[in-house]
Amino acid sequence: MTAKKHTADLSSGSPIKAETSQNAILCFGEILLRMSPVLGRDWIHKASMPVYIGGAELNVATALAKWNMPVKYCTAIPDHYLSHEMLEELKSLNIDISTVHFSGKRIGAYYLPQGADLKNAGVIYDRAYSSFATLLPGMIDWEKVLHGCSWFHFSAISPALNENAALVCKEALKVASAKGLTISVDLNYRAKLWQYGKQPAEIMPELVKYCTVIMGNVWSVETLLGLKSPIESSEGMTDADLAGAAGKSMLQLHKHYPKASSFGYTFRLDKDYWGVLQHGHEMAVSKHFKIDAIVDKVGSGDCFMAGLIYGLYYGQKPKDIINYAAAAAFGKLHEFGDATRQTVDQVNARI
Repeated sequence: MTAKKHTADLSSGSPIKAETSQNAILCFGEILLRMSPVLGRDWIHKASMPVYIGGAELNVATALAKWNMPVKYCTAIPDHYLSHEMLEELKSLNIDISTVHFSGKRIGAYYLPQGADLKNAGVIYDRAYSSFATLLPGMIDWEKVLHGCSWFHFSAISPALNENAALVCKEALKVASAKGLTISVDLNYRAKLWQYGKQPAEIMPELVKYCTVIMGNVWSVETLLGLKSPIESSEGMTDADLAGAAGKSMLQLHKHYPKASSFGYTFRLDKDYWGVLQHGHEMAVSKHFKIDAIVDKVGSGDCFMAGLIYGLYYGQKPKDIINYAAAAAFGKLHEFGDATRQTVDQVNARI
């Protein structure tokens, strides 16, 4: 499918510029242990359960590091030997861990069988009272953490934990915005996490107003920001219908969040995966990737987000950006664990 010109002009938003190699991308979010039991009591009988290190923002950082980009990761974690084992692993992946904050007493975790979806009812979160969940405003020196950075990335998962986590995100966003950083957000919605008496649309708009890059889809925009989707579902819709709905939703987003100039949407349907990018006044639709056997659904959206950052950071053309992002996300569906191990060449070979 070829790129299409869009008639609306969104170029009034902050432009995304190619950055030099010393300008790091800072990803902020909770580091998590994922327990991935094989059900049918197999994990009990074998006294064994695969464990992965993950978290939406860390998955983005891991992909960017794999693609040889300068990336830092900021999280909160206890100061004990298990934490240091995890951080040594991140360091070996070329992720800068110098901004990690040590506080609290426990590492957040979640349980999800292999191949299941994080939106699936089967996910079990164990994140209450974790180091990240007990962060308070003022605990992190954002001026210091963001020094040398040109990009700040977070997701809607952190503000979903509790009101203090949302306030910490806002604290970071204010500093990042004042420094003129490009700011990106992944509007990923986890219903099981929004349990502290606030609806997403009461929290997220105050955070998204700082963003220059917004990723999501027509339904997450409705749930998290209260902007009604042009369609109720993808059922019975043609590709043109879905791309049109994405365009309408993006125009709504730009109207409410004029600082944003780039919007990336995904469509993971029953039989194919593809994406749409609105960048300035140009709209591009990616190649469609036919879905066959899925190994692990976790992290595909994070890979898409990383692909957007990769292309925008280097000032690539919209068509190239969205093709790379969709190809990376599709590739992640065929990998075990939360984070991708794909190289740039492997992603490009899929396009």
